[in-house]
Amino acid sequence: MKKILIGKKTTIEDVYSVSLDKTISVEMEKDAVKKVRQSRERIDDVLKSGKTVYGVNTGFGSLSEVKIDNVKLKQLQTNLIRSHSAGVGAPLKEEFVRAIMFLRAQNLSLGYSGVRQDVIDGLLSFIQHNIIPVIPEKGSVGASGDLAPLAHLALCLIGEGYVTYKGQIKKSSDIMSSLNIKPIQLEAKEGLALINGTQFMSGLCSIALVEAENLLKHADLVSALTIEAVKGTFVPFDERVSVVRPHKGQSIVCKNMNYLSSDSEIAKSHEGCSRVQDPYSLRCIPQVHGAIRDALSYLRNVLSVEINSVTDNPLVFDDAIISAGNFHGEPIALAADFASIALTELSSISERRIDKVLTPQFNAGLPAYLAKGEGLNSGFMIAQYTAAALLNENRVLAHPSSIDNVPTSNNKEDHVSMGATGARKLLQIIDNVESVLAIELMVAVEGCEQRKPLKPAKPLREIMEKVRGGVPSLGQDRVLSGDIEKLSMLIRSKELLEGLEIE
Repeated sequence: MKKILIGKKTTIEDVYSVSLDKTISVEMEKDAVKKVRQSRERIDDVLKSGKTVYGVNTGFGSLSEVKIDNVKLKQLQTNLIRSHSAGVGAPLKEEFVRAIMFLRAQNLSLGYSGVRQDVIDGLLSFIQHNIIPVIPEKGSVGASGDLAPLAHLALCLIGEGYVTYKGQIKKSSDIMSSLNIKPIQLEAKEGLALINGTQFMSGLCSIALVEAENLLKHADLVSALTIEAVKGTFVPFDERVSVVRPHKGQSIVCKNMNYLSSDSEIAKSHEGCSRVQDPYSLRCIPQVHGAIRDALSYLRNVLSVEINSVTDNPLVFDDAIISAGNFHGEPIALAADFASIALTELSSISERRIDKVLTPQFNAGLPAYLAKGEGLNSGFMIAQYTAAALLNENRVLAHPSSIDNVPTSNNKEDHVSMGATGARKLLQIIDNVESVLAIELMVAVEGCEQRKPLKPAKPLREIMEKVRGGVPSLGQDRVLSGDIEKLSMLIRSKELLEGLEIE
């Protein structure tokens, strides 16, 4: 059984693994247990001293000036969780909730939050038993953290709210009782520590990033098939071009395209043709795909810091308890918006390549829409419409949520990040890009087959064989939606990348 430790540096890949693999054991690093205990002792010292400290013995938000008597602190924390559980919308998918729980436990395990070990153990029990709190997807404005969704998570830990367990939605208290898991009795600061943080948006973005990076690798191989289908040229991908404009992403894409085009019979067949230049959607693949890679690398850098950061409030240090703003999601909000814009461009250039394969003006002798018996059959005409519709939706979704601001809490929290909205939009954009690439893959393979007996490069022939293992040649018109879904799943599975030297 694979084990992942929290309370030490974690990775985006760890988050992704825990989100999907229910067999992984998540445990605390030994030194972290000591740090958590010492952090809690400092909270207890504050309570004994009678000193007023935000979040420990005060109200919250604009009510922070109200001091709460020690005998009411447990009720204060419970009230906080109940009042903040105000989310709406569909429940988050299981993998998203697992990622959030993992990151919430990681944040608290770093030893600056002042919670007891019991709180972290409660989160780990839910992960271990795959108890999935029902968390509505909407309600976070991304500052004071992801308050509403994290409150719904905390609600289940205290034995209230609903969870999904073995495919059924049940009361959290019932499931916890059946598994002999005791609900957490919140002490001073612990409710606030559970809901102040960026784990909703960082969890969703971690999953989004891994999936987006997979799409970028597939975009290179799919576009290479498209170039073969339309008898385009691979000359613009000469590595010397990237030497004089050495953006990292562009260099990687050039390398991939050269690998994918080696020994192509189709390419050799038209070396002396009259076409001088290909359209930008073909010729500028390294420049566009490369820039998108570089944009995603920014998101990776931000997330790598964020998932190893303490983002609740106040922060408990050896010599002070400091109320600050690490819960503000601006770093993730901006990075998620940048990634959304970049991936929308990936769907844009892919849709243009689909059009080139289906248009006689550009496809070097192939029939319109790759249809057999034009007029009688429409071929892939409407598949391109679908790609256009998905691209349109992406362009709407790519509008940055981070540039908006709606003040909350009587204007005490007067600037928020809207990073949670950005994370949710990013995931939808990724789903759409996957479908657009699936359509491009479908038409590119068909176009290459219509070049027989000429063959594309060997790596591309292997891809075509895998595609044809699930989706046959078009022939007469048929329903295409199932084929698109099969190819989307093939892209998601990473099977096409197996055995290929793609970065």
